[in-house]
Amino acid sequence: MIIAHDLGTTGDKASLHHDDGRLVTAVTVPYPAHFAAGGVAEQDPADWWGAVVDATRQLIAKADVSPEAVVGLVVSGQMMGTVLLDAHGDPVRPAIIWADTRSGAQTRALEERLGAEAAYRVLGHRLNPTYSLEKIMWVRDHEPDVWARVRHFCVAKDYIVYRLTGRLATERSDASGTNAYDQLSGTWSADVLAAAGLDPALFPEILESTSVAGALTAEAADALGLPRTVRVVMGGGDGPLAAVGSGVVAPEDGAYVCLGTSSWISFASPAPLLDPLMRTMTFDNVVPGSFVPTATMQAGGASVQWIAEALSSDPARPETARLSADAGGDLDTEDLYFLPYLLGERSPLWDPSARGAFVGIGRHHTRAHLTRAVLEGVAFNLLTCIHAFRESGAAIDRIDAVGGGAQSDVWLGILADVWGVPVRRRTIVEEANSLGAAVTGAVGLGLADFSAARALSEVTAEFTPDAGRHAVYAQRHARFTAAYDALAPWFAAAPSAPSAGSI
Repeated sequence: MIIAHDLGTTGDKASLHHDDGRLVTAVTVPYPAHFAAGGVAEQDPADWWGAVVDATRQLIAKADVSPEAVVGLVVSGQMMGTVLLDAHGDPVRPAIIWADTRSGAQTRALEERLGAEAAYRVLGHRLNPTYSLEKIMWVRDHEPDVWARVRHFCVAKDYIVYRLTGRLATERSDASGTNAYDQLSGTWSADVLAAAGLDPALFPEILESTSVAGALTAEAADALGLPRTVRVVMGGGDGPLAAVGSGVVAPEDGAYVCLGTSSWISFASPAPLLDPLMRTMTFDNVVPGSFVPTATMQAGGASVQWIAEALSSDPARPETARLSADAGGDLDTEDLYFLPYLLGERSPLWDPSARGAFVGIGRHHTRAHLTRAVLEGVAFNLLTCIHAFRESGAAIDRIDAVGGGAQSDVWLGILADVWGVPVRRRTIVEEANSLGAAVTGAVGLGLADFSAARALSEVTAEFTPDAGRHAVYAQRHARFTAAYDALAPWFAAAPSAPSAGSI
């Protein structure tokens, strides 16, 4: 059997799989995140490790299997963060995660030295405060005492692999999400690191996603309750692994949307897809020689979670399902819009100073209207991303949905009507990332190939767009984008807003 861990923003979604990738059982172990004004978003790497240990033991107990049955372990993780380690491999400060937007000044410095468009062609991504490189520079510039102890950089998944095996490395999918990786050469970019003023020795070796990093150390085996013979496969970033978990391993498999804390639309491609307006990005895929053009918004599912917490009598137990159900049917928001920029925005705006807003609210609007406006707001934002893909030559005629939000019939129906394409739910939604990790692990251990992913997650429901509603939503989408355009200068002028960097 294979154990897969998916280190998300809210917890570790861990799953136990047969050696061909089939799901046996899954558990989730939550951990906290610290968000604060000014764009602060951090987590304690010790919480990730504690969750991995706890989840592993829970899986073995829940499935009632012998630990000796486990032959492999693989990790998926949140991307674009920064874990800084000292000479002993210990974190020198809390991890700065993907949602942190403090490094606007560092972004502007890189743009001046490299040129925004030239950097995009090398990296496949815009220079932006949400990426690892700019976060590293921020620590150097603002925390000199901490920086003096820094010897190594890695991301969330790589830190766990290090704790498991004692080997500090990364692989191509996560490397491609750092703003420091040359996507054409497959190496750390000497020019970008020179512009950032960073020593290449800080950055780990780059392996394939299917590479075996090593076997469990004695300490890790004892903590997890597993034999030392368990081999650890590198795995990858949660975005590319969600593609595999959605059955998207080649261009002919179409596109998928992940409705998690952040939300994104992506598909497999034989080459990077560069948008002339730089609205989208491209990651290296965990499938060797493949890429995953992606449009990622900061607060997709997070916006739905926020409105549920805000409208529920007990925020600790939000009534998400009921609120979403009440927002369904033929409910009309009556010109009420929600800008889903609670954490600033990546695709398509690339504006860390953007903020969430209800626009057009009236006395007659109810909780149901507010909830529906949030669901529609995320759909509108992702529609702009779909337009960007199509304008760059990609054909998107259906989209498969995974992630926690994919459990909502109401939301998937709204997405289909807004986007004008069928939206399909798959059998595995919340565990799509860890399923993708499990398949990658099986490939790395020589037990399967990536095509196996297609049979492990089947389509269970399809939501077909209504032509009339789609026509109305097309008009409302234009009004949605106009609302941001009108408010963007006000967001940027806010005294507490992070520096916008590239907008």
